[in-house]
Amino acid sequence: MKMVVFSPSAPWKTQLFLLLLTLVIPGFNGGAQYTEVINSNRPGQSVSAYAVGTGVIQLESGFSYAQSGESNDNLDSNLFGLDFGLRYGLLLENLELHYEGTYLNQTISDLDTGVEENLSGFGKNRLGAKYLVFDPFKNPERNKPNLLSWRANNKFQLRNLVPAVSVYAGANFNFGDNPFFPNEPSFSPRALVATQSRLTPRSVLVTNLAYDRIGTDFPELSYLISYTHAFRNPRWSVFLENQGIDSDRYSDMLLRSGLAYLVHEDFQADVSFTYSFNDPGGIFATGGISYRLDYHKDKAIDDQKSRIKRNSMKKKKGSDIGKSRKEKRQMRKNDRKAAAALDSDN
Repeated sequence: MKMVVFSPSAPWKTQLFLLLLTLVIPGFNGGAQYTEVINSNRPGQSVSAYAVGTGVIQLESGFSYAQSGESNDNLDSNLFGLDFGLRYGLLLENLELHYEGTYLNQTISDLDTGVEENLSGFGKNRLGAKYLVFDPFKNPERNKPNLLSWRANNKFQLRNLVPAVSVYAGANFNFGDNPFFPNEPSFSPRALVATQSRLTPRSVLVTNLAYDRIGTDFPELSYLISYTHAFRNPRWSVFLENQGIDSDRYSDMLLRSGLAYLVHEDFQADVSFTYSFNDPGGIFATGGISYRLDYHKDKAIDDQKSRIKRNSMKKKKGSDIGKSRKEKRQMRKNDRKAAAALDSDN
């Protein structure tokens, strides 16, 4: 049995993985960043450092197609894939549960004999948790804008290279007789470090370093570097991504690019293309969507509201004595206005 798309090629140096790993892990600290618009890992394959936020349920799905052939063996391959992911902010702002899967169907045709072989199974079936351990934007002093200079707020600065860092721990699950991963155990651990740097207000750099299928006969090391830039119309963004995979079973170098469009704050559509440098190579075309159910509540804002309410009650106890009904009604009205102003500011 031969799979055209998943054939091995020359591996890249694993020492690069270890070197980069030492460069991207600064001192750890807690933090999180919920965004007013959807924060999707699509259309690339990178994992962002930030969690989606508590109370957020996010679905990310897409459909892909690849066609390739090997001239030496006179084979032709058509590969269809369905990607699906589910992200959920659990308990803490910086903790996220993440399921991701890819179901593949591949038809391999022998052009000499006319014989076709059909393969189907999971190319990816993972469940894990991601935790944000360091956020450079947690310091409020860093977030203050320069009120005297637009350029100072939008230019690249060296400090912008300091990334947010998250760690991921999870597992691969392999069910039944999977032709893409024959003789693979039903369970194998996976570990990942994700970093995210906001280079400018419209540019983001994400890196991933992963060690996959730990403890199996075919462990896998991979790196991923992804750059995303938003246009002047911020609903549109473009990305460029490079991924390297090193395993005794399958090694490749991949280059991706594509566009994403923000339909509204909770819905994104995307299209992308991936080029494989593996022999025989080929181009993958992918289209997909991301959608979230946003039940997030900002704890800091809720705490501020509670403090306003408590303070107003304390003031009321001491100031209601001798007040007329009209004056009491005006005081309650002022309290409601203060709470409403806080909502609009945040």
